[in-house]
Amino acid sequence: MDLNLKGRVALVTGSGSGIGRDTVFKLAEEGCRIVVSDINAENARETAALLARAGHEAMAVTADVTVEKEVERLAAAAQDFGGVDILVNNAGIVKDGYLTKMSEQAWDSVVDIILKGAFLCSRALLPGMMQKQWGRVINISSRSVFGNPGQTNYSAGKAGLIGFTRALAQEQGKFGVTVNAVAPGFIMTPGMMNLPHFPKLKEAAIAKNPVGFLGEPRDVSNVVAFLASEAARYISGTTIYVTGGRYSS
Repeated sequence: MDLNLKGRVALVTGSGSGIGRDTVFKLAEEGCRIVVSDINAENARETAALLARAGHEAMAVTADVTVEKEVERLAAAAQDFGGVDILVNNAGIVKDGYLTKMSEQAWDSVVDIILKGAFLCSRALLPGMMQKQWGRVINISSRSVFGNPGQTNYSAGKAGLIGFTRALAQEQGKFGVTVNAVAPGFIMTPGMMNLPHFPKLKEAAIAKNPVGFLGEPRDVSNVVAFLASEAARYISGTTIYVTGGRYSS
């Protein structure tokens, strides 16, 4: 299927690695020009260089999505690149721990990157989409919205992102902008696979998964690309779960 994304500019936060990196490659393969954004400068530059080596047009911008001035700088750089048509709010971290032992910093940092990051980036980039009367905002949530022990901060942030998605979709529809969320389950990212206890995690996750296998980053990036396309023009305010049918923890 031709997703008709040639020439569109896509900005993906947290795209220096993992699902974000796979997403920028998928969008680039569909014809998008890419703004790689990550707090890790080395990862951002490496991703942009890999894209360029593969024949795609890309630039890297280092930014902390929780800091307003850095997001404004990111938006200005993207504007010089031609303005953003597709924003994927993907940046996120985990700092797991049971609530009674969780520090305030662990709560704030996780929730801020997920929610404040989406707020600041969307606020900075939506005016350009509204002016063009075309745009896509895709927020990366998680199956953890149904609750994971030890992840009250992460689950709360990702659940909040779904409410953010629904409200923003109602605000932006009249401007030709759709807003949706993608909620992955257990995805075998390089970071996940490098964990020392990954074999046990994998075994337990497969046992709980109806389809009997685990997802890969491409399973998420394919859905993101679809939601970014004209094929999904009548889909807004919704959440697509990429979990293999697994919902409960």
